[in-house]
Amino acid sequence: MRRRVVVTGMGVVAPNARSVDDFLDALLAGRSGVGRVGVFDASHLPTKIAGEVKGPLESPLPDRKIAFALDAARQAYAQASIGAAPLPPGGGVVLGIGLELFAMPDLVARRRPGFTLPESLAERLRFMQTPSDLCVHLLAERYGLDAPPCVHVSACAAGTDALGHALHLVASGRRAWAMCGGTDSMINPLGMAGFATLQATSTKNDAPERASRPFDRRRDGFVMGEGAGVLVLEPLEHALARGAEILAEVCGYGRSFDAHGISEPHPEGEGAALAMTRALADAGLRPEDVDAVNAHGTATPKNDPVETRALKRVLGARAKDVPVSATKSMIGHLISAAGAVEAIAAIACMNAGMVHPTINLDEPDPECDLDYVPHVARRHPQRRVLSASYGFGGHNAAIVLASAEEARRGA
Repeated sequence: MRRRVVVTGMGVVAPNARSVDDFLDALLAGRSGVGRVGVFDASHLPTKIAGEVKGPLESPLPDRKIAFALDAARQAYAQASIGAAPLPPGGGVVLGIGLELFAMPDLVARRRPGFTLPESLAERLRFMQTPSDLCVHLLAERYGLDAPPCVHVSACAAGTDALGHALHLVASGRRAWAMCGGTDSMINPLGMAGFATLQATSTKNDAPERASRPFDRRRDGFVMGEGAGVLVLEPLEHALARGAEILAEVCGYGRSFDAHGISEPHPEGEGAALAMTRALADAGLRPEDVDAVNAHGTATPKNDPVETRALKRVLGARAKDVPVSATKSMIGHLISAAGAVEAIAAIACMNAGMVHPTINLDEPDPECDLDYVPHVARRHPQRRVLSASYGFGGHNAAIVLASAEEARRGA
């Protein structure tokens, strides 16, 4: 028997905010976190801008994505524990994270003249290790997550895949609860140079805050971002029994793999539409039950028209009446963390009765003719939101989220 699964904790580290409350305020105000790259010298690259997380990082390791995950997890676990009985044993971590075969700071250190290995055994064991391994280890150790961890490396769909996978693990009883989400940082010389070589990133360096332009006719590529989003999922009945605050319900998850091209989506959005259709079916809902959409909205020339076509295929005649928000217009593309952070954006806005704007949408592309909520947030009651992510190689993932009020209905 499938259990209903709810969200009882959320934490976010984003380019424009480092808490969920501040993130919601920034989104509704249309505040961008994009600026000139500061974590390394990008002057030699065609793209010199990114959505960087500001401020000091607290982590036992130098890798930024690990620091982001630990901070977001701390927020989510604390919120899930406020005024409630402790979370039970049997929890697990499910994380979307960028695939690396080495730690970037260690690789840079290794190439410096006169380099020697760290003196302590612990530091040597950590040297050059894969950040995904260390990240899930630290989270599991810190929060007593003794079930086998799961790591998703499905590119830009990884955060949504992790959330959907966690839904099914908790719904089926294979996990008592789950800490899930995504974390990533590719704002480094290798990451940014790689996407610049593909000509996938914006070169509007003179106006960083206006460079990410989803669905706009003058878009010229995505803006790199970084950060993390972590959510605590647990069965509805368990959350009620221990007195936890219910923030939302994760109703359904769908995925697909169209393998059309390494760096471009299927021209008719077949894989994207299939993932969204499967998410609705998994939730037992119909297209007319969707009140708003959090779009992938990368601002690349190829993605935005394809995503528009996919939404029309799924929503049918209602497509132009459903508000569609692109969070990446304000924070850039967080790659493996994108889906998790955007799910938090969708939940926070849904519970506030608002849809956040897609900023920088000055001249809509004629092929992108849906309601993308340009420039200014809008009051819009929502019971359910569809959030989708599409990654290089043909990875597609979508989830259906219900508001806190809807989650409590019938409980």
